[in-house]
Amino acid sequence: MLMVRLQRVGRKNDPSFRVVVVDSKEAAKSGKAIEVVGSHDARTDRTELKADRIKYWLGMGAQASETVNNLLVKKGVTSSKTINVSSSKLGKKATAAVVATKAAEEKAVKDASAAAKAMADEEAKKAEEVPVAETPVEPVAEVVEDKPAE
Repeated sequence: MLMVRLQRVGRKNDPSFRVVVVDSKEAAKSGKAIEVVGSHDARTDRTELKADRIKYWLGMGAQASETVNNLLVKKGVTSSKTINVSSSKLGKKATAAVVATKAAEEKAVKDASAAAKAMADEEAKKAEEVPVAETPVEPVAEVVEDKPAE
C-alpha cells in the first residue's frame, strides 16, 4: 500500500521533514522513497508541497498519514477534514481523562435538556391552574310594578 508520509531528516534537535510517497511494506526496511513530493520544517512551520504530484498519488490510491493529511488541509491541497492526531497517541491516563470529559459533557447536556423539559411542564401546569377571577355576584332585585288596584 502506498503512503504519503513524513520522513525525518536534519540533525539532532533540528527536525525537518520530507513529504514522501513510499510503499508502506518495504520502506521500513530500506527507507527508500518512491518520490519526494515536498518538505516541512517543523521549527519555522514552513511547508513546501508539490500539490499536483500529491493529488496524482492520492488519485492512484495512496493514503496520507494523519499528520500529512492535516498539512494538506492546512495548505488547501485537499478539502477533507483535519484529524486529531494527539488522541491516538495519548497514554492510558490521558485517554481516560478525555473519555471522562466527554461523558461529563454529555451528562451536562442531558441534565440541561431534562431541566428545560421540567420547567416547560411546570409552566404548562401553572397555565392550567390559573383560577378564573371571581366577581361578586349581586342579587338582581326584581322590579315589580305596582298595578293600581281596581
